Amino acid sequence: MPVKQLSETLINQIAAGEVIERPASAAKELIENAIDAGATRIEIATAGGGKSLIRITDNGFGMNADDLALAVRRHCTSKISETLDDIRTLGFRGEALPSIGSVAKLSITSRQAGSSTGVEVSVVGGKMAPVRPAAANQGTVVEVRDIFFATPARLKFLKTERAEAGAITEVVKRMAIAFPHIRFTLSGSDRSTLEFPATSGDPLGRMAQVLGADFKDNAIEIDALREDVGLTGFIGLPTFNRGNSGHQYAFVNGRPVQDKLILSAIRGAYAETIPAGRYPVAVLSLTLDPALVDVNVHPAKADVRFRDPGLVRGLIVGAIREALNREGDRAATTGADGLLRAFRPETAQPANWARATYNAGWSAASSPSRPLSANHDMRFSEARQNSFQEFAAPSARVSETFEATDSRPTSEAVPPETGYRLGAARAQLHENYIVAQTENGLVIVDQHAAHERLVFEAMRKALEKDRLTSQVLLIPEIVDLPEEECDRLMMHATELDRLGLAIERFGPGAIAVRETPSMLGEVDAVSLIRDLADEIGEWNTANGLRGRLEHVAATMACHGSVRSGRRLRPDEMNALLRQMEATPGSGQCNHGRPTYIELKLSDIERLFGRS
Repeated sequence: MPVKQLSETLINQIAAGEVIERPASAAKELIENAIDAGATRIEIATAGGGKSLIRITDNGFGMNADDLALAVRRHCTSKISETLDDIRTLGFRGEALPSIGSVAKLSITSRQAGSSTGVEVSVVGGKMAPVRPAAANQGTVVEVRDIFFATPARLKFLKTERAEAGAITEVVKRMAIAFPHIRFTLSGSDRSTLEFPATSGDPLGRMAQVLGADFKDNAIEIDALREDVGLTGFIGLPTFNRGNSGHQYAFVNGRPVQDKLILSAIRGAYAETIPAGRYPVAVLSLTLDPALVDVNVHPAKADVRFRDPGLVRGLIVGAIREALNREGDRAATTGADGLLRAFRPETAQPANWARATYNAGWSAASSPSRPLSANHDMRFSEARQNSFQEFAAPSARVSETFEATDSRPTSEAVPPETGYRLGAARAQLHENYIVAQTENGLVIVDQHAAHERLVFEAMRKALEKDRLTSQVLLIPEIVDLPEEECDRLMMHATELDRLGLAIERFGPGAIAVRETPSMLGEVDAVSLIRDLADEIGEWNTANGLRGRLEHVAATMACHGSVRSGRRLRPDEMNALLRQMEATPGSGQCNHGRPTYIELKLSDIERLFGRS
């Protein structure tokens, strides 16, 4: 067949296949245009999940007749000039409006400030009508009807009206978090009205509007800088988690993105703190020179490419872990809410409380003589135990803290709660739960989960000190890899050697593994090296090996901790509380479960109708 020039309408429809994937894509592009136009109020109305109607009304700068005529033509934009190195707006490609007009019925009405009248243009299935005068308020109203009527094949692939309406809601939420100074209103016949009032100067207030009021009480602030790349935002406590990743929001220079590098960094930073199948809540904003990030990866502009991805990933992981070490041991308020619900009059069972073992009758002599450092529950082989010896030492040191040396009466052994964040131990319930009194309430501690975290953190510190013990392979393992992957691995050889993995070059396309970390026991060296090569190639980091080692340490900590059913003396319980106060991340165990729940005195008084 001969080569021929495609029609403008067909070109626009092809482009629309990438730019406008569903009604939510059209809503996103139009909201971005409103924000770029300086709007402080944006109203979004939908019908039929956006299939029948999407109307965006803003109070931005508006357009005159000449601007409007060009706005619906491809590659016409006011946002960039000659290069893509300094993009500071959300839109810049000049494709959204003509793409929408090629597959839907599009009308735009706009009026600039100071103009006596507005102007209007319509595009139906790619055919543009002349610009004409129209009555309008300052700003712009964009109306999209019957999306994909001109491309029925795409219409068939849309989801239900409810699902499409939900996707538009998510778009609005992301925009609302990114721009707290703008008032957003989402309404329509297919939904209940959703309003996000402007919260200038209070970004956390806007996040609470979107993520729920309880996020405010369970958030930790992030503020970090590395080599002119800034990171700000808020992250949720590890125990304040969700069932999917839909509560993770990322922004790059104000642009909402769904970038796999950022999401992977969030997941890695929360490793060993959140249960499997649960996801942290996070709102992160990266700020950097526009020349250091490519936002033109895909027409939808949801993906970005960083010039130094290793720097960005390291910044995110480091900042989140520092924040968790600083404040991550706080108890999530959701735990107290759940506890209060459990104690509602219709469900409370006071008889169970009678089983509590109270401090009043305790003394050191009445406590079992078995020291806490003795580990009767280890399930490791002798060989594995020997290789873990250097990591068992921190566990023993932590346990020794709880060994009783004071045989005074209980009333003297229990310190006052004043000055201690987790208070003073008052009782042990069911030989597993420690009840402590604080200045303004009480906390309930899971003794096994808490001690498990303490042991794990002691082992983690051991990983940071000297070179880890390694086991020499009788016959070095040779791993064949592409030459460029060998080069990247050798760049991290020193770091890997500190972790007990000794490698060296074996010709241009192979790596020789001479030593592996003792902590890992029998290890598939070939798979380990290939996984590390893949990680380094994608992120320029070698955190995978450290992650494996920490996972083993977490398993060891679980087996080496004080077990449930172990009766503790008052001084042992208080020693545990003091260690928790001094240990980062003690608010949750290695599996992500909370180690303690806090109840304020006001909550307790509510249970008895005293407030």
